[in-house]
Amino acid sequence: MDRLIGIDYGKRRTGISVSDPLRIFASALDTVDTPKLIDFLKNYAKEETIIRFVVGYPVNMDGKPSEAAADVEAFLKTLSKEFPGIPVTLEDERFTSVLAHRIMIDGGMKAKERKDKKSVDKISAAIILQSFLDRSSGEGISFAVNPAAVPDSRSRKVTKNKRQK
Repeated sequence: MDRLIGIDYGKRRTGISVSDPLRIFASALDTVDTPKLIDFLKNYAKEETIIRFVVGYPVNMDGKPSEAAADVEAFLKTLSKEFPGIPVTLEDERFTSVLAHRIMIDGGMKAKERKDKKSVDKISAAIILQSFLDRSSGEGISFAVNPAAVPDSRSRKVTKNKRQK
């Protein structure tokens, strides 16, 4: 089945996410040591058809590329060489780590689990891919960008209690 791959590239570790076949949802897939990234993607491509890579691009608050952009650009050259027929889309990755932490907290992940940077990387990759899916389809379900829009545990209880009545 056709899949889109989201990539949150880092010097040491890279988060990977994948779309569902209908290209509505992004799911965190894995975190890979960056030197093994191309091999991971090649192995994945043996099982699934990759139709696009969506790569997080690091930019500063003023919209200009950050220092880390040079690393991503070097990776993009390798990616296009290894997968010449697959298009690549760059997606602004500002705040993805902050959003990933918020999602982990709101999802009930314990503090010890949240310290595992591998979780942050793959969730960030899912946020990057979901952002692209939402913009390209207009119908995708997105992560809550505004942390205030995510209900706290108390409001979930209220909703659950109302349903039981």
